[in-house]
Amino acid sequence: MAAEIRSGRVAVGSRMPSLRQIIAQHGVSQSTVFRAYYLLEKWGLIRAQERSGYYVAPGASVTAKRAPHATALAESGKVDISDLVFSVLDAARHPGIVPLGSAFPSPLLFPLPRLAKSLAQGARLLSPWSTVVDLPPGNEHLRRQIALRYMGMGISQPMEEIVVTNGALEALNLCLMAVTRPGDVVAVESPGFYAALQAIERLDLRAVEIPVDPISGLDLDALAEALKKHPIRACWFMTNFQNPTGVTLSLEKKKALVELLAQHEVPLIEDDVYGELHFQPEYPLPALGFDTQGLVMHCSSFSKTLAPGYRIGWVSAGRFADKVQRLKLMTTISASIPVQAGVADYLQHGGYDKHLRKLRGALRTQLGDMDAAIERWLPQGVRRTHPEGGYFLWLEFPDAIDAMELHRLAIAQGISLAPGPIFSATHGFGNCVRLNFGHPWSPKIDDAMRVLGELVVHSSVRTG
Repeated sequence: MAAEIRSGRVAVGSRMPSLRQIIAQHGVSQSTVFRAYYLLEKWGLIRAQERSGYYVAPGASVTAKRAPHATALAESGKVDISDLVFSVLDAARHPGIVPLGSAFPSPLLFPLPRLAKSLAQGARLLSPWSTVVDLPPGNEHLRRQIALRYMGMGISQPMEEIVVTNGALEALNLCLMAVTRPGDVVAVESPGFYAALQAIERLDLRAVEIPVDPISGLDLDALAEALKKHPIRACWFMTNFQNPTGVTLSLEKKKALVELLAQHEVPLIEDDVYGELHFQPEYPLPALGFDTQGLVMHCSSFSKTLAPGYRIGWVSAGRFADKVQRLKLMTTISASIPVQAGVADYLQHGGYDKHLRKLRGALRTQLGDMDAAIERWLPQGVRRTHPEGGYFLWLEFPDAIDAMELHRLAIAQGISLAPGPIFSATHGFGNCVRLNFGHPWSPKIDDAMRVLGELVVHSSVRTG
């Protein structure tokens, strides 16, 4: 049944056979049919409709296109990615799944008990007037602590330009809303963060994909050509430990990127949520450090370094700070005021830098474990990136491997992967996957890598 749906021979929206029909046709028990439909639903191939039955889900028969290796100039186009992304993410939410496709590091790496003390302290000292005073741009104490961290990077950042948000994703979305209107063209990375594609889809914008090399990063020549050809209104790029490849732009390329966009008066939405997770001694200077025109909107958060569920992010919005602040007031009004106060207290008194050093050390060790498992279990011919921070690896398999099919086979074995097509507006990178090494190594993860290697070998033999 899965093969029929994936091949497209069963159209999207078609009603699946009833349980009674399946039992009669295949001579199996009712529990077996329930289990089969449960798996089909978990894989994102079908959806249940109350009192009606099961129907083939949108995106179930998407065939992943191979990404072109040549840096041909991309065309802009509408984005239709959400169904594919949700089908992949939903399939990986089952309890017990090995989270190689997860977007977060393990919560066991975070100082949650100490952070809870700061949250309690912040709440105790909260002024009744904070419900008014701490509306956007946000808690003054927190914004001062964030400004001090910019100073540590060598960037003089006015507090007035910092707006606190509900995580970095809201900051990124507010920036996009501040500088675009429906129908505008936005430059994104390819492969790139799928939430950027979803935001573009939701706001009825058009995307032009700029190639990202897993070693050298964003193709600035392709971007320059795209700026000449398309009326690009904004760029959404990750300059440090890019998701999904893990690549970081050199300082020279960051400087050249800022200068190129300044020539065209195009704002840069800089997604820098992984910058604090560097393995080298110093934070790799973001593109914001080269900005003299106020065109770079630098977005980050504490979700990847301190506490995902606290949902505290921010944007240093440059010349667009007032507009972003007003959009924040018009949409979600404010990030949680007690949580802002608690995070501010932790940054000042909780030993954040000591925690970061420990976290970076753990991630560096886990990367070594992942590299060793790849050498041990995956076949030769698999190419991988070598990130210097973050917690993502990008694997490129031989062309014969279908990443979407590999994802489905892995899910059936209790292993999640992030297949390449969810990182492209054109569903490209059909032979690539992203792996997460942000969880403490264990025999269960090592065994999952062994199974992954077997699935890759099996797929190679079958297609060969």
